[in-house]
Amino acid sequence: MLNSDKEGIISNLYTPQAIWGRELRHHRKAAGLTQSQLAERIHYSESLISGIETGQIPSGPDFAERCDELLETGGLLSRLLDWRKGQVFPSWFGKWHEKEQVAVTLRTYQPLVIPGLLQTEAYARVVLRGDEAAVEARMHRQAILVREDPQPPTYRCVIDEGVLHRPIGDAKTMKGQLEHLISVINPRLSVQVIPHGMHSGLMGGFVIATLEGGDDVLYAETAVRGLTTSDHEDIAAAVERFEAIRTEALPLNMSIELIQRTVEEKWT
Repeated sequence: MLNSDKEGIISNLYTPQAIWGRELRHHRKAAGLTQSQLAERIHYSESLISGIETGQIPSGPDFAERCDELLETGGLLSRLLDWRKGQVFPSWFGKWHEKEQVAVTLRTYQPLVIPGLLQTEAYARVVLRGDEAAVEARMHRQAILVREDPQPPTYRCVIDEGVLHRPIGDAKTMKGQLEHLISVINPRLSVQVIPHGMHSGLMGGFVIATLEGGDDVLYAETAVRGLTTSDHEDIAAAVERFEAIRTEALPLNMSIELIQRTVEEKWT
């Protein structure tokens, strides 16, 4: 069911995220504030508030606390965020997770961090800001790479060299992560590094999943969420981009040597 008003369109009235947004709207209006006035007073953007009120963007704990304090709700909005504890993955990620679990091939490029399927627990804990439920879910996702039946997907990963140098956690965390990256490489799982500099992968990370039967699905990352699509034009563009990136990357053996050298020179 769709609903709209002059301040935005709510895509689904009955998701917990949309219900939370309506509660915020109710208390904001009861306080006699416009979205713009609320944004100014809690130091968040008006567009973010609009997205949250219409159920398009989830609220975070800090946002909820600031709204509770300003709107004098007695902590109601923070307590209502408990719905997130029962949701292992964000709503926008659920569709991709289903495709990832049944993929026969995964091709990914990541310019900023180690891909989630290859992260150590310590590294993931930093990336996910200590959210233990999210860390556990990420570790569980990685089971597809070591399963026996069906066989694991073929996994082709390319990362930007900057990922090796970006301090996610302390030196011990980075050392363990890069050593893990080397240890998981096998005939079905490759990791290549694209050197510093201008290259085809500067526009952002993405993953292409090939399903049984040959259909492809694309997961593309944005600043606020990931998008899953089966659009043929988008997929064709992503495949072309991945092949260009992989061509510019170092061969597997040279990539392993670079990772090892980075561990020794920077993280040991």
